[in-house]
Amino acid sequence: MFRTLIWFCYLWLTLFASVPRMLKAKKYHEAEQFDERDIIVNNQAGPWARKLLKLSGNTVTVNGLENIPKDRAVLFVANHQSNFDIPILLGHIDKPKAFIAKIELEKFPILNTWMSLMECVFMDRDNIRQSAKSIGKGIKSLKNGYSMVVFPEGTRTDDGILLEFKPGALKLATKSGVPVVPVTINGSKSIMKKGSKIIHPAHVEIIISPIIEMNDEWKHDTIALAEKVKGIIDKNLNQS
Repeated sequence: MFRTLIWFCYLWLTLFASVPRMLKAKKYHEAEQFDERDIIVNNQAGPWARKLLKLSGNTVTVNGLENIPKDRAVLFVANHQSNFDIPILLGHIDKPKAFIAKIELEKFPILNTWMSLMECVFMDRDNIRQSAKSIGKGIKSLKNGYSMVVFPEGTRTDDGILLEFKPGALKLATKSGVPVVPVTINGSKSIMKKGSKIIHPAHVEIIISPIIEMNDEWKHDTIALAEKVKGIIDKNLNQS
């Protein structure tokens, strides 16, 4: 419990401390100086996420970093076990990226502005029209060269076992033409159980699988693509 209290105090203190940098990045954004904005955002996001993970007592190992293309945007498709999945991927995949995030995070002050500056897209899973609009915004960002992360299960799993993948999430790749990078997250379910706010130390393993290039077959069959990506992630998933 003490660890959890310290973690949340640090979270809020560092968010407030980041406001001057956030406002500077926002000024660049409004002036459409996106390269300058991105430098501030990327220098803030990764180190901050790693500090949060270290303070929580968690360790992370990454396998397969060589599978990430360095010179083009990709769609990272990952399983979803914990609220910590975003900082885990933010801090340990060293490629600038945005997230398709749940609409609730848009109400989180300061963090929501940072996420918007990262080109994150907030999605309301219960609103079909809004979800389609969010997918459209994500496709535009990918075409503009920003890598993105999507959790196609749509919500966190209770026990680590994969939920069904929503094929619509893969339209981000089929409509933008960027390759898919399957990402398996092992162990994050132990950090913060669904429905709980208590933080527990754990070891997390990230497995980055080889890319799946978009072709005509995948572009015309997002259901098959979703099943292929799910199969790759499921094969790497430690459900013990």
